Amino acid sequence: DSFDILGDGVKELLVGRDDGVLEIYNFESADDPALRYDHALSESIASIQGGCVGKDGYDEILASTYSGWLTGLTTEPIHREGGSGEELKLSQEMQSKISSLRNELEHLQIKVLQEREKYQQSSQSSTAVSSVPAFSVNDKFTLNKDDASYSLILEVQTAIDNVLVQSDVPIDLLDVDKNSAVVSFSSCDSE
Repeated sequence: DSFDILGDGVKELLVGRDDGVLEIYNFESADDPALRYDHALSESIASIQGGCVGKDGYDEILASTYSGWLTGLTTEPIHREGGSGEELKLSQEMQSKISSLRNELEHLQIKVLQEREKYQQSSQSSTAVSSVPAFSVNDKFTLNKDDASYSLILEVQTAIDNVLVQSDVPIDLLDVDKNSAVVSFSSCDSE
């Protein structure tokens, strides 16, 4: 997207990448765009948009990710300075909102514990039936021209415990900075 997030009268280029990196480029001169800000998310970015969403006068960048999470970055200051001895006073409306959110959070935590107990009991019964849930896999296998290697990127809406790569020809696995996996090699029976 292009949006004036810096408020300087010139639109910046907002970029959301497959590797989860969100970048803001601006055009200070007629040459190449300059990277002004970047932020790493934990999954690939599906779309990105600039605008005023949460509070008037403060622009934001919204990014939706592969699993459907919506992340917002705002220009609103996080901290408010107070004078010496000055206490932060919340309005009655704000206090009731905070109280309502705390009650809702406690209710959801209790509900999660109840459902977890129900699942544990049903999974340990003799009549329990197990099935693999259906989930979509976001996969990419792309050629990196710089070092003549392929990048395999897998995203799933649940935790990935193991990935098995099987090949009929010898392959070398290269480690990358963003990789948190532990690689284990084992030979395969050719039969």
